[in-house]
Amino acid sequence: MASSQVLRDQTPGVRIEMTVVHLFKNIGALLARGECLVLATILERSGSAPRSAGSRMVVRPDGSILGTIGGGILEARVMELAREVFQSRCTLVRDFALTSEDAALMGMICGGRVKVLIHYVDSLESCQKELFEGVVRVLEARGRGWLVTRIPGEDGLGAPPEQGLLGRSEEVMGSLDHALVQEVAAGCAGRQPGVVRHGGESFLVEPFGREGCVVIFGAGHVSRELADLVKRVGFWTIVCDDREEFANRDRFPSVDEVLVVDSFDGVMRGLDLGEESYLVIVTRGHAHDKAVLKQALSSNARYIGMIGSVRKRDAIYGALLQEGFTRSDLDRVSSPIGLDIGAETPQEIAVSIVAELIRARARKE
Repeated sequence: MASSQVLRDQTPGVRIEMTVVHLFKNIGALLARGECLVLATILERSGSAPRSAGSRMVVRPDGSILGTIGGGILEARVMELAREVFQSRCTLVRDFALTSEDAALMGMICGGRVKVLIHYVDSLESCQKELFEGVVRVLEARGRGWLVTRIPGEDGLGAPPEQGLLGRSEEVMGSLDHALVQEVAAGCAGRQPGVVRHGGESFLVEPFGREGCVVIFGAGHVSRELADLVKRVGFWTIVCDDREEFANRDRFPSVDEVLVVDSFDGVMRGLDLGEESYLVIVTRGHAHDKAVLKQALSSNARYIGMIGSVRKRDAIYGALLQEGFTRSDLDRVSSPIGLDIGAETPQEIAVSIVAELIRARARKE
């Protein structure tokens, strides 16, 4: 059985936060240059623990970290265990109980429980490197894949956990039995990572490349509130703007890509837009909205939404009709964008847009 530990003190750590694809890329880069590391992965959580299943933190030999499993006392204790793992190369599963005092230090209302897998990743193991490279390929291709990890049943194992990556083509790579990976992945019905019980064992199943790409045109107040919500509900998320002071990683740390373009005219050149694309037009002015919408109507995107009042929408529609677009073309557009929930603030508008995106994704079948 995994042991349980109650967290009571806090130690600061060196943090670099990044998106899932960037984290896996960095893992691959570290292994490629011969650096071994310890990987901590959240398996399960309950209560108000800050991070969900599948969240990862890399601990390097110098004590610096990449990614996060929630910060505060939880990460401090895991970093202590990581030092042990570097020495023993064992695999640990630990249950952490966050007290109300711990929760307050981490900015939470109440405590919770988190189960964490901590294991050594050897740069000499080619199978490990190939697995992480495979995950990056799935993510960058915006394809569909499932990473399956067998959860150890007891502490102190000498070997890293067996893992397998299943791609859309049913091809499996990794150390886990291929047929088993396919069977376990089939038991994961949702889009979020979670533990699946199969044959008396437990497996962490992580779906990757989940359900479409949202491109947000404009990087203003609404976009800033919107981008993180879009990412949290499982879309690959891109933000585009022609102002570098707005379109940057400081303002949009969680999205997959931030693009600075010369202008919104021709903004879609170079974007790989297909039937799994969702286009959100929230630029800073009518002229930019019209320029983007004109290009969007020539794409085969699944969803097109444009912010603005009915009066503004009708003015843009009228101009596009004069340029040769049809009423049928314009019927593809959701404008004013978002579900009608009486939203007024940027935060409320973001919620209404994300709700409409979720509905569009759910209805695609």
